[in-house]
Amino acid sequence: MNPPKLICFDCDSTLSAIEGVDELARVRGLEIFSRVEAMTNDAMNGLLRVEEVFGRRLDIIRPSKDDALAVGRHYVQAIEPTARTTIAALVARGWTPVIVSGGFRPAIRPLADVLGVKRVEAVELHFDKNGAYCGYDGVFPTTRSGGKPEVIARLKQELRPERTVMVGDGVSDLEAKPVVDCFVGFGRYTVREKVQAGADIFIHSLDELLARL
Repeated sequence: MNPPKLICFDCDSTLSAIEGVDELARVRGLEIFSRVEAMTNDAMNGLLRVEEVFGRRLDIIRPSKDDALAVGRHYVQAIEPTARTTIAALVARGWTPVIVSGGFRPAIRPLADVLGVKRVEAVELHFDKNGAYCGYDGVFPTTRSGGKPEVIARLKQELRPERTVMVGDGVSDLEAKPVVDCFVGFGRYTVREKVQAGADIFIHSLDELLARL
């Protein structure tokens, strides 16, 4: 059996148009949404470290289990138009897709199911028996800067792929460049200068991967 080829996808503003944490904030009103959105943008543009905003945003929002499930439905509604067919075609060519995200596993899982992606490496949220927020997995790598390359290094050790690719829109995705064979910057929803400049390939639609990989 040939070794797999590993392709890791960011979720927010890549596989789906939305930023999940911002959508969790939106239901708390305009003031909270504006505060959280600004922190998300600063982190994705590399102006703040992920760990400077990760816990702060959740402390402000305190999302319930129902909130996370609602964002999961929104992810699916806002799916990148070519994502399903692209991932199916990549799998047919021997690629193993994995979602590697600084987002939240309960919200991302429904999107992964629609895309046929079995593995989601994302942050677990904790809820009490009534579904109220009671924390998150603060030791998961993507809660901090340098987390995505750490996750990908672990995946490589486990799967021993012959080739590894990362696809994403943010600076936290670009951090993975040293541990992958190809970093693909993604700009359908947001073009970040630093990511575009650092990418080996820059695309605006996921189906471009089929001709570029």
